[in-house]
Amino acid sequence: MSESRVPRRRRFLVCEPRHFAVRYAINPWMRTDRPVDVLRALDQWQALVDAYRRRGHTVDRVAPVPGLPDMVFAANAAVMVGGRVLGSRFLAPERRAESLPYEAWFKARGYDVRHPESVCEGEGDLTPAGRWMLAGTGFRTAPEAHREAQEFFGVPVISLTLVDPYFYHLDTALFVLDEENVAYYPQAFSPGSREVLARLYPDAVLATREDALAFGLNSVSDGRHVFLSPGATALAGRLAERGYVPVPVDLSEFHKAGGGIKCVTQEIRS
Repeated sequence: MSESRVPRRRRFLVCEPRHFAVRYAINPWMRTDRPVDVLRALDQWQALVDAYRRRGHTVDRVAPVPGLPDMVFAANAAVMVGGRVLGSRFLAPERRAESLPYEAWFKARGYDVRHPESVCEGEGDLTPAGRWMLAGTGFRTAPEAHREAQEFFGVPVISLTLVDPYFYHLDTALFVLDEENVAYYPQAFSPGSREVLARLYPDAVLATREDALAFGLNSVSDGRHVFLSPGATALAGRLAERGYVPVPVDLSEFHKAGGGIKCVTQEIRS
């Protein structure tokens, strides 16, 4: 079946982890007494960039800014649909300055950029999914930002409530496989949100808690290749059974800050 899955060329925006560190704790993964190996982080990040390029994807870069250790998590900085960009308004004061260099990058290239009025953490909680946008709330992005995104993009927004602090962003609990399907960890969501997902995606790939804790759902799919954490072995097997091609990439150094493959990857949807 894998030969029938057709990859779609993607364009990604990333930020080199030159200044990556864990200097504060804003999620359960972050511990300031566990130092980051920056050289290892750089090597892992470069391996991901190389994996994208080997499979035909374009990778652009925004320059890292000293003093912004989480700027490497490009997905949190914005969400883009049809050439329109909704930037970020971070909940944590430590991260608020990250939105500025990303918005400047998009504006310099002529994109229509809007800074949100409500707390909104980009693709961390706003996930374009074919005909609609899936939107997480409960820990970071405010429900008001879901309405703001719908008005700005003109795309139906499906609100989903996250209930487990280890999965504080939607992109730690769910990722889009293709235009029709997703993979997710059900227990990361409220009962009502689980029912919504089951109705929308009756054929979804379901992950175990072990796979989710290994950052297996913080993944990127091009419709055929799925770039995912090598620790999510059961999920990789389920994806392969469905005809997807798992591409394991180790970003374990970034797990110390609660991030993984998707967190460091912003998709440019012109």
